[in-house]
Amino acid sequence: MPVPADPQASRKGVAGQAADHLRAAVLSGELPAGTPLREPDLAAKLGVGRGTVHEALGLLEREGLVVSELHRVAEVRELTPQDVEELYTLRVALDVLAMRTAAGKDTAALEAVVEKMRHARTDAERVALDIEFHDAVYAATGHRRLVEAWRAIRSQVHLFLLARAVGDAAYRDLLVPEHAALVAVLNGGGADEAGQAAEDHLRGSYAKLVDRPGGTGRSREPAGRP
Repeated sequence: MPVPADPQASRKGVAGQAADHLRAAVLSGELPAGTPLREPDLAAKLGVGRGTVHEALGLLEREGLVVSELHRVAEVRELTPQDVEELYTLRVALDVLAMRTAAGKDTAALEAVVEKMRHARTDAERVALDIEFHDAVYAATGHRRLVEAWRAIRSQVHLFLLARAVGDAAYRDLLVPEHAALVAVLNGGGADEAGQAAEDHLRGSYAKLVDRPGGTGRSREPAGRP
């Protein structure tokens, strides 16, 4: 998968393009959690220098998609029980505020994503649309700092959803009705109802993940919750 010419290359840089390709491979499941990311191999595959790959991996490490230690090969992050719990509690705080703020705003973009969900064919595609839906919720808020906070955890949330969704028939069955219900709340409910809907939605995701074989092994309620 050589890095192609990009009309925005002068702005993003080759390392940024390489990071885009690697990110896409991680978030599609092509590079699953725990996969070693050897710089010579990646450089040859992407058609770039090792220094570019090293810089790209550094970008992904800052996003939380890659872990690296001194004198060890970098790997795609495997979410630990603590990672999952921290992501859950932080995301609840952000999503509740986002849904409350987006209540009563235009939901056309959200409805379009739900329609695409109806035609998704793979779990990876469903997860990508799940993230796209929540991108649209945050965009609808018009709250710049809230959007920036979401972007800071977005890639790790994507990993969280992949861990939950791949091979999970319940996720496939519930994806459309759950997100259509969120749209309905935004259209017809107030801020309080929208915030509660966000919390209920995320609690279900967390519970399903920890209940799966190979899940976090934690209790269904994260620390700090009543």
